[in-house]
Amino acid sequence: MRDQAPVGALASPVEVTAATVQRGDIIQLGGQACRVRDLFQLPHGAKQLVFESGELLAIHTRTRLIALRLLRRR
Repeated sequence: MRDQAPVGALASPVEVTAATVQRGDIIQLGGQACRVRDLFQLPHGAKQLVFESGELLAIHTRTRLIALRLLRRR
């Protein structure tokens, strides 16, 4: 990713599923870091992720991925 983390922000690796993925999570796919721009609910608890690059990824309810999540310090 070319975007710089905001000052006072920490990136923390977290395990995400269809139930816990959030906008802004950074997921590495095929060696490329992709930031989640939007989410859509699919049948049976699955989600479709839309990345800033325009790519789509549908994840099943049991899919587990490692993502970087920016945590802001207060």
